[in-house]
Amino acid sequence: MSMPHDAPVAGEAAFARALFDDALPAGLAAYPPEIAQARFAVYRNNVASSLIKALEARFPVIERLVGDAFFKGVAHAFIRAHPPRSPVLMEYGDAFPAFLAAFPPAQSLPYLADVARIEYARGEAYRAADAEPVAPAALAEFAQADPGALRITLHPSLRLVASDHPAFTIWRMNQPGATPQRITAPQPETTLIARPHDAVITLAVSPGEAAFIAALQADPHFADAAHAAHARDRTCEPGIALGRALSLGLVSALALDDSTTPTGDQP
Repeated sequence: MSMPHDAPVAGEAAFARALFDDALPAGLAAYPPEIAQARFAVYRNNVASSLIKALEARFPVIERLVGDAFFKGVAHAFIRAHPPRSPVLMEYGDAFPAFLAAFPPAQSLPYLADVARIEYARGEAYRAADAEPVAPAALAEFAQADPGALRITLHPSLRLVASDHPAFTIWRMNQPGATPQRITAPQPETTLIARPHDAVITLAVSPGEAAFIAALQADPHFADAAHAAHARDRTCEPGIALGRALSLGLVSALALDDSTTPTGDQP
């Protein structure tokens, strides 16, 4: 089976598209036709198998939650609707959470998409840029400074996944060696994912703490983040939230608006 040597790029694109549908690409030279069909099926099956394995590696909790047969079925549907845009398989699957949310057979599991978002965010955090975390003791340098002038740069690997469901608890209970239990009073949860050192950390954060961190991701000023935290939860103490972020290694730089001697890496 071969393509003409002078086949244009459009022919290569048609060949690639045919890997994800049932038609043969135009221009294949193999006789009789059933041989072309059988030979091309080898390409198609190998591609599908590789992509399904990539999704299994990226979303192991989803596979555990729905079972192997269901996962392979939804994975087949996904790769037909969303063929890879990059040759780097570790990046494949960014659209999988949204696909799960709209996939009719998965509608009885409304938390599934958010658990998938946690899993994908963990992969993003693992591949994110490195940055040296600021030591908690560095905050003492700013003890006498105007809090409104304090700027906080968060670690580039940090991700937040907000969910209307107990997505973090479900993810945690479905880790290797864990025993899933019934959640008697499901509550919304926000999951924090980061890789400040060698390993990815994944933990649940309170609504106020989540608001504080989300505000810093949008704007590095401590005062604005403190206001956002209070608006979300009046009991949230921004100073404590900042101390916890420092202790977890989530801060890569501290500085003042008028400072010429910042602490940590600067963007």
